[in-house]
This record gives sequence, structure tokens and C-alpha cells, in this order.
Amino acid sequence: MDLELAGKRALVTGGSRGIGKAIARVLASEGAPIAIAARDAARLAAAAADLRTGTGAKVATFQFEAGDDDSVRDMVAAAAEALGGIDILVNNAAEPGGTAPPNLAAVTTADFATDMNVKAMGYLRCAQHVAPLMAANGWGRIVNVGGLTAYTTASMLSSMRVIAVGSLTKNLADQLGASGITVNLVHPGRTRTERTSDEEAARQAGNVIGRMVDAEEIAWLVAFLCSPKGGSITGESIGCGGGIRGAIRY
Repeated sequence: MDLELAGKRALVTGGSRGIGKAIARVLASEGAPIAIAARDAARLAAAAADLRTGTGAKVATFQFEAGDDDSVRDMVAAAAEALGGIDILVNNAAEPGGTAPPNLAAVTTADFATDMNVKAMGYLRCAQHVAPLMAANGWGRIVNVGGLTAYTTASMLSSMRVIAVGSLTKNLADQLGASGITVNLVHPGRTRTERTSDEEAARQAGNVIGRMVDAEEIAWLVAFLCSPKGGSITGESIGCGGGIRGAIRY
């Protein structure tokens, strides 16, 4: 199926590895020029070389800090200049898995501030700078990457930051819909990436399908939401972790 993404200019934060890199690869394979942004310059360069080799797409890289206002502003401006605009934003940059254990007594103000500033506020910062560019063209797609901790109590801070992203997603969808911009949230669970060992992947995933979801499977869902074909879906939160056993949500 042609997702009609050829020429759609995409910015993927946290795009140097893992789920973000898989999303960048799928979007690039569909003909989208790509900008990937992350903290580590060396990892960005390696990811870009890999993406170019695998897809032949234009890939630009930008080092930035999601928790810093000026860094986000400068990164978005540079990405828009490199691509000639931004049609798609995938927010994925975050502290992996949260910075603190779930134990109540162990949580500190600094832990909370870091998690919320990098993920929830980082997503908001990126949207603030990208949305006007999309609105000027009357079309845009924003997809936020959350996590299934939104539905579980496994990690207190991880749950809190993802729930904040859920609220952000719906607020953005309601505010930006009239400008032709859709905003959605995907919730991965345990996901196989290039860093996952075969031993880890072979373990029982604890989900309904009985296996670990591959990052590429999440990437194709994101690509559909980014495409013109997904234009009727906005303000939604979609689980993509293979199904949480026993949970009913409606």
C-alpha cells in the first residue's frame, strides 16, 4: 500500500537508535526526507549513514537537548531549513525507561523534574516550534511515542510522564485540528530493537501475542498515522505492545 509519504518532510527526535531509528527508517523507505535529532553526535552520524545506505533517502542530523528551550528552538529551525520545511514530527526523545525506581520513598524532586522536563515538556517544546510551520501549509502530522506504563503501575515516574504526554496529545489535537494537523500517541511495550539480544527476545513477553513486538511493527503504525490515509485519526492513544492481558479499556 502506498502511504503517500513521498516528499513529506519528517523530523524524528530520539531517532539515532531503537524505536526512533526504526520509525525514521520506515518513513525514509516510503520516500520521506528525514531529519533525526538526539543527544549523541557520534550515534547520530552512524544512524544517518545506516539509514542512507538502507533507503537511499536524504537524512540530516541534529544534536540537541530536549530539556532545553533554546536547543529545541535551534534544532527545529535548522531541521526546517535543511528539509525545506517540516510536515511530520515524531516525538520520541526521552530518558530511557524513566530515571527512578517505582518505590515511593526513593523518588526525588530531581527525578520527577528530569523525567517531565525531557519527555513531556520536550514533546511540548518541539510541537510549539513545529506546529506553526505545519499550520502555514494547512497540513501536518504529530505522533508522540509514549509507553504502556500509562496503563500499569510498574514504574511511578514513567507512568506519570506518559500520562502527561497523553494529556498533551489530546490538547494539541483539539487546538491544531482546524489547521489540518493531526496529533496521536502510540504506546509501545517491551520492544525488540537493535540492542535486544536473542536471549531477551526469546523470553515470554507477558502479552497476549506471546512474543516481543519488533520496533519495525511500531514504526509501520506510526507511518500510517503520519500518512494522508490516517487523516481521520486524531487525539487518540493506541497501544502497540502486543496486548495487555486482562486489561479492559474503553
